[in-house]
Amino acid sequence: MLALQIIWFLLVGILIIGYAILDGFDLGVGFWHLFAKKKGERSAFIESIEPFWDGNEVWLLTGGGALFAAFPPVYATVFSGFYLALMLVLLGLILRAVAIEFRNKVDSPGWTKAWDYAFAFGSILPSILFGVAIGNVLRGLELNEIGDYTGGFFALLNPFSLLCGLVGLAMFAMHGALYLSMKLEGEIAADARRWASRAWMVFVVLFMVATIWGALGFFYNITAVPLVLALFAVLASVSSFVFNRAGRAVAAFVSSCETIVFTMLAVAAALFPYMVPCTNNPDWSLTINNSSSSQLTLTSMLVIALIGMPIVLAYTVFIHRVFKGKVEVREE
Repeated sequence: MLALQIIWFLLVGILIIGYAILDGFDLGVGFWHLFAKKKGERSAFIESIEPFWDGNEVWLLTGGGALFAAFPPVYATVFSGFYLALMLVLLGLILRAVAIEFRNKVDSPGWTKAWDYAFAFGSILPSILFGVAIGNVLRGLELNEIGDYTGGFFALLNPFSLLCGLVGLAMFAMHGALYLSMKLEGEIAADARRWASRAWMVFVVLFMVATIWGALGFFYNITAVPLVLALFAVLASVSSFVFNRAGRAVAAFVSSCETIVFTMLAVAAALFPYMVPCTNNPDWSLTINNSSSSQLTLTSMLVIALIGMPIVLAYTVFIHRVFKGKVEVREE
């Protein structure tokens, strides 16, 4: 039973990592959308992610479904406690989706500008709130004896979690800029490389502050493992910076993916075996042991996951191979 619980802890983490990598560059592109100087460049930004963004969100939905199936009390606590925050995330994702579809439907500068702002806002808001959510889980939540969150919405906006929100925004901004430098050519690709360098500087500083702050105050059963993984995340980000400055766009983007992987692994290692730590009474914390589904459910879902995940991976690889190559920036 314990082995199944650990496997599902890892599987949920893998799905979240997959979402952070794949939709992370979409969100990062949205952050930089308004920095483009020309309308044609902004159109190229959207075109660069248009074949992928909706498929990338499948990883988020699958991760939520896996959490519900494997750890129902955790799903109930997080989704009820973060209800308003999750509604704001959905608002951002909906705005982004509608902006991508509607932006070019009317030939009007005002119409296009309005959807440009909606696209940027719909990308920035989830980027911050995802980081805030992770920060709150790392910090711990105030729960009652049945696992219900007893704090309010504004209790979630504490300094550490807001710092984690800025870490998430900087990480996705760096990831998105490196993606643009890989997909575009010419002056706008050079701009993206400069944006990536600036975002990297912000990310490294904020990430190190958050890591030190968390290690001193919030991480549970702290060991060397999460700190080593955090160090690997920094080293991977340094590699992305070096490759970016050398003009090796693909290598820089791959290193950015590695940065996200090690960052999320550090979060998982800092939490394990907790899923939702309780600040007011540690005995009420939700762990992989006291919040998992039955052995039959975990076993059945594992069979489904072993069938379904390769299909999702195959589709992801296929769609990126079909639409590989540069996106042309057209004058508009």
